[in-house]
Amino acid sequence: MTHTAPPAGEDTTAGRSAAPDVASLSFEQARDELVKVVAELEQGAPTLEHSLALWERGEALAARCEEWLRGAKQRLDAARGAVDDGAQT
Repeated sequence: MTHTAPPAGEDTTAGRSAAPDVASLSFEQARDELVKVVAELEQGAPTLEHSLALWERGEALAARCEEWLRGAKQRLDAARGAVDDGAQT
């Protein structure tokens, strides 16, 4: 029996159907799940397909964390700008 890689864009997380949509996760949720995904990858997944699904989920989780961090930085920069503007008047 041979396994083939799914076509690009096909959902490979069928076995992880209980996993919430990455876009709905808070920073802490995405970070915590990413830690679990990395640990599972380090232990070695039972199949290549499972490893690929974990890798893809991990990439999506890492991107979500980066999105949250960029947003936090923008908020801090805006707050600093508002403080600087108030100090200059």
